[in-house]
Amino acid sequence: MRILFFAQAKDAAGAAELEVKISGSHCLDAIWRELILARPALAAFRESSRLACNGEYADEKTVFGNEDEVALIPPVSGG
Repeated sequence: MRILFFAQAKDAAGAAELEVKISGSHCLDAIWRELILARPALAAFRESSRLACNGEYADEKTVFGNEDEVALIPPVSGG
């Protein structure tokens, strides 16, 4: 699984992307647990950021697999 980071999340992760191997399929909460386990500083983004899976915003029904591209999307303000 390829995980992409942007803005402050990129700084917290210490990288623009991360490769993570998972077995089977995982739900949204499980992916967050994996992210925080791999990069504990990302815990600060759990409540304010969204995950996207293959270019689509993820929700509790999203199933993530090892071949997916996941992006951590930080809060965005418009103007």
